[in-house]
Parts: sequence; structure tokens; C-alpha cells
Amino acid sequence: MLILPAIDIKDGNCVRLQKGDYATAHKVADSAVETAKRFEAAGAKFMHMVDLDGAKDGKRINSDLILDVRKNVDLRIEVGGGIRTMEDVDFYIENGIDRVILGSAAIKDPDFVREAVKKYSEKIAVSIDAKNGFVSAEGWTDNSEVNYIDLAKEMEDIGVKYIIFTDISKDGMLSGPNLTMLDELKTSVKCSIIASGGVASLKDIINLTDLDIYGAICGKAIYSGTLNLSQAIEVAHAAKHNGKGANI
Repeated sequence: MLILPAIDIKDGNCVRLQKGDYATAHKVADSAVETAKRFEAAGAKFMHMVDLDGAKDGKRINSDLILDVRKNVDLRIEVGGGIRTMEDVDFYIENGIDRVILGSAAIKDPDFVREAVKKYSEKIAVSIDAKNGFVSAEGWTDNSEVNYIDLAKEMEDIGVKYIIFTDISKDGMLSGPNLTMLDELKTSVKCSIIASGGVASLKDIINLTDLDIYGAICGKAIYSGTLNLSQAIEVAHAAKHNGKGANI
């Protein structure tokens, strides 16, 4: 299984939220670049970055900072937040970002997702964020009546290979990922599933490897010290060699 340490950017700062509530944002690191370098030194191969301001406002806002990180580490990087047009997708791919995450567009503009997948194939991932099983958009401020499984199946039909799933009630709470929803998602589609939200300890990493999940995004647990990134990577790497998880 792949471990993706996370950096979320708001107002130019590295922050974490609780349950997607922007009012709970608190700074967790002084420098995104130095944080990414620490992730790399710990053995990470792939990193997850989100422009929280972009996600809420529907446009790229912190892209300069994200690309500064890109220039300073050899990690592979996936980026989400505020990506609403092919121009946005082109911008990130052409500037060395390895995977672009489409979130709100998946529910509001599936034709855009289809166009992006046709052009960039596996460089495109879709983020499905759910409250009580129903998809939320626009930085989790806009709730829909679309079931997360139904949206995942639609994205699979479009050709999406990677789905990042977040149970918003778990995000930033260090209460463990929603294994039931993740298992249901994994058995419903053939896409590679990346779990996001709730990871707090090595036990959570082990539970996710037992589900044969492709990847796990880890944020607050790393910053708060409840999860050692190097140890998490070792556990996930061992699971891969035992036939679980996937290569990047």
C-alpha cells in the first residue's frame, strides 16, 4: 500500500481542518517546502497536496507555493483544490505535477472529467468526499443528494483509474478511517482506492492494508505525532510484498 503524507494549504500556510470545517483550520508547519523535504527523508515516494482556498473559491490560489514544493523535492506529487478547467489541469501537469485531483467537477461537470481522462489518463484522480454517504463539493461546503457509490461507478465508466475517498466525519479527527464505506467502495468499482481521513496510528495502516486498499493519505496523525511516517511506510511496504496494495 502507498502512504501519501499530506500538505493542505490555506492562506499560504500548512494547515489541518476538522471535518472539513474551514473555521477549525490551524497551522501545523512553518514551511511547505521543508515539510515536504522531511516527508522525503522519511522515505515517502508520493505526496498529497490540496489548495484549500482554491477548493472553496473554485480557482487556483496557492499554485505558486505548490510549484515551489515541486521544484524542491523529488517526490511524486498529486494536487487537488480549485481545478475546474482543462487550463487548470494543463497548468499543473505541464509544471511537473504527477497526478491532478478533480473533486467538485466530478459531480458538477462529468464531461470535463471525461475530457481530462481522455487527455491525461492515469494522471487524473477523482476525489469523492461524503457526508452520511452523500457527496459534498466546493471544499465540502455544498452537499448533494448523490450517493458516493453511484458517483464512483459513474467515474469508473468515464475511465477514472484512481478514486480518493474521504468520509468527512472522520477527517482530522484521528478516529480511524471508515473501513465499512471503504470496503463497500472497493468491492463496487475496479478503480484503485486511496483512503483519506481519520488515519491516526499504525493500526489504521494495518487495517487498510487488510482491505487491500491502494493508498492511504496521512495528515494530522503525522503532524500530531500519533503516526510515525517512516514506520507507516515500512508497514505498507511489507504489505505490498505480501501481495497487498499496489505499486505507484
